[in-house]
Amino acid sequence: MTLRSFIDDVGSTDRTIAVVGDDATSPLEGLLAGTFENQPVAVESSATLPVESDIDPEISDALERAGDTAVLLADGTPVAASPMTALYDSILAINSDLFVTGSRGLGDLELPDVLAGLADTRLRLRGYPLAHKEKLLLIIVSRYVEQRAWATGSGTLRAGFQYLERIDDEVGTRDVYAELAATDVDVHVYGTESDAATAVDLDVTRHTGTGSEYRDGWFVVYDPDAQAADAPDPPNGPAALVCLETESRTWDGFWTVDPNRVASIAEYVARNL
Repeated sequence: MTLRSFIDDVGSTDRTIAVVGDDATSPLEGLLAGTFENQPVAVESSATLPVESDIDPEISDALERAGDTAVLLADGTPVAASPMTALYDSILAINSDLFVTGSRGLGDLELPDVLAGLADTRLRLRGYPLAHKEKLLLIIVSRYVEQRAWATGSGTLRAGFQYLERIDDEVGTRDVYAELAATDVDVHVYGTESDAATAVDLDVTRHTGTGSEYRDGWFVVYDPDAQAADAPDPPNGPAALVCLETESRTWDGFWTVDPNRVASIAEYVARNL
């Protein structure tokens, strides 16, 4: 197994985000379409959405509320819905500086159901200046996984930074990992390290190397301990983001909350990096 093999194993479900509401050509729809440009996720407008008899009640409730609603369809079946205002607040109206500077930290992130529903969807996303919003989605999901670990307060988090200097260079990232290190989460960080780099002075375990998975891997994997995983209604379960930089500022990858897939990724990283 390799990190690449986990990415290649992700299926190719046909996913569409339908923007349902009175204003079918709202500026927010255009922003959302730009975020998923060149992705296997179509964004389209729809005055109404056929409601199936067995549709999730939460989706039905969302469609009955006032205002435009984004509905995620998997092979034509509605699987999640979020108000467009939630997508605006979480991704369309912000940029990565909020996370880099620490203006938006642990506990501040709410991942709308429509974005969460894109788990196990393979994406190819570009960073600035190639694209303005695509990489932001990966940053948000990274913070989402870190936040799950922080909220649970136990288990193991493994994060690949490509370059460990980023932990100190980005105030927001350092703050996040300082907060994680203050919990009972077993935190491991991975990446290359230049000769001039100073050691990360946090209570985390550092793993350095020069192989391609250290240089190109962007991953955040949270594997809760058995007690947390077996809780009757755990608020924060396992989650993982796995990406590889295939070209400069272009990442190929996915995220998942599937317990078996997360466990396999965590085991691979622990044994091989």
